[in-house]
Formats: sequence, structure tokens, C-alpha cells
Amino acid sequence: MTTAHVVVTLLAAATAGFSAASVLLGAQWVVQPLADYGAPRPWRIWLGTAKAAGAAGLVAGLLVPAVGVLAGIGLILYFTGAVVTVIRARSYAHIPFPLVYMAPVAGALALGLAA
Repeated sequence: MTTAHVVVTLLAAATAGFSAASVLLGAQWVVQPLADYGAPRPWRIWLGTAKAAGAAGLVAGLLVPAVGVLAGIGLILYFTGAVVTVIRARSYAHIPFPLVYMAPVAGALALGLAA
């Protein structure tokens, strides 16, 4: 495990955790687009919980690498689904947002697998 891996993993966990908290706390700038995309309101708890679990898994992966790999894969799939959802809703200007959250996760996963 390298310093770069630890730093990028903690950054990825922080961004995923921030995203989870934004959904779970009902930040208007997050929940309004979800409604616009057609995501039912009850899904918010599941979406936020999935991101929070992924963030926790990334941190746990620093001690148990397999957990980090699984969390990274799960978050990559989650944010890929978010990109697909945004595209299907034809909100093309919003495509960069899930990609910004996915980038550090992909970096952490790549660094973890390379170690």
C-alpha cells in the first residue's frame, strides 16, 4: 500500500460520504435533480445508504483490501448507473456530476489493484 493509494482512497471515501450525506439530509441541489430524473422519493434513503456503505467500505479496505475492492466496484457501478439515469432523463449538462464522484473511486481502485 502506497501513500498515494491511502490519500486517494480517503479522498474517494470523503467525496462518496459527502454525496451520501447530501442525499440523506435532503440537500435541495441534490434531491431536486433526483425528482427531475424520475427517481421516486423513497429511493433517497437507499441511494444515500449505498453511497455511505461504499465510503465506509473504501476506508475499511485500507485494512482488508478485498473489502475496498468490492466497495470500489460497487461505487463505480453506482455512479455508472447515475450517469445512465442522467442520460435517460436527457439532462446532459448534469453528466459531469456523477463522473466527478466516480473519478477518485476509480483512482483508488486502480491504485489498490496495482499494489
